[in-house]
Amino acid sequence: MSRGFRRLRRAALLLALLLIAAGLYVYVQMQRRPPLTGLDTLLLPAAAPQAGQLRVRFAGVSTLLFDDGETAWLADAFFSRPPVSALMGPISPDLQSVEAGLQKLGISKLAAVVPLHSHYDHAMDSPLVAQRTGALLVGSPSTLNLGRGAGLPAAQLREVRDGESLQLGRFKLSFIASRHSPTWWSDGNGHEDIEAPLKPPALASAWREGQVWSLLVEHEGRSILVQGSAGFVPGALQGRRVDTVFLGVGTLGKKNAAYRDGYWREVVQASGARRVVPIHWDDFWLPLPADGSLPQPIAYLIDDFGSTLADLQARARAEQREVRLAPLWQAFDPYPQSAKP
Repeated sequence: MSRGFRRLRRAALLLALLLIAAGLYVYVQMQRRPPLTGLDTLLLPAAAPQAGQLRVRFAGVSTLLFDDGETAWLADAFFSRPPVSALMGPISPDLQSVEAGLQKLGISKLAAVVPLHSHYDHAMDSPLVAQRTGALLVGSPSTLNLGRGAGLPAAQLREVRDGESLQLGRFKLSFIASRHSPTWWSDGNGHEDIEAPLKPPALASAWREGQVWSLLVEHEGRSILVQGSAGFVPGALQGRRVDTVFLGVGTLGKKNAAYRDGYWREVVQASGARRVVPIHWDDFWLPLPADGSLPQPIAYLIDDFGSTLADLQARARAEQREVRLAPLWQAFDPYPQSAKP
């Protein structure tokens, strides 16, 4: 056996060991998550539906049902939650999971489904939900290409642009261009569009970002901001006053202090929200608990929700705001007590 061959064999063995070690590290880190201890105290109480009164229900990630007893619409629609192992190949909406999610939310009919951008964890199930409920599919050209791929008729597709508004019963939805949280796969400074109708199954990467929205929801003199991703456009929300912000915090736990400062300043302080409700913190590769208990946070390898929550609470205390968590599936009053007449 030549000396060169022995060196090559040792190098190959070392590489194999390094790959095994890296694989074990990733596996272990994907099992480690922030503890849920004490979070129950932050849960908003259930509130029975009442005619004319807005109620919201949370279904994981940034899927939120808004319902005032007359008109109901959904921000995002993501119930399938394929496991991370499935992302190695094509994915598609899971009809059973979608039907179960709609049932848990008490949905039979919707005025609209409004994806906050077009990544699969926001928009993959949206066309199917629109089909099942007769809803408009509302969003950017990328979102509409998801609808076309699912065979939705043109009458159920509604394109919106930055600065435009949509009236749904007593709801007014205003669309404000925003950015995605910077990640390994998206720098937050630009976006890729879905340029042709997308028909599942397809790779997760086919659900390109499209336009990211900050969504201003006005209803009967009160207002809510839905910020689905932890990105922002400086100055975009100045002059927009809201009572509550549903604040996307995915990957915020891995951001530095300067980024967190900017996000808080440009979203929470700029909008004046008195109540902050974190969303997009749960591990969307796991199914949601059937009993309505808190979902599992994203693993430490990708995020640190414990750090994020502690940071949000400290900022809120200093400015006399409140941080609360949305219960899973249950209807709740989205407004802080101080916002009530």
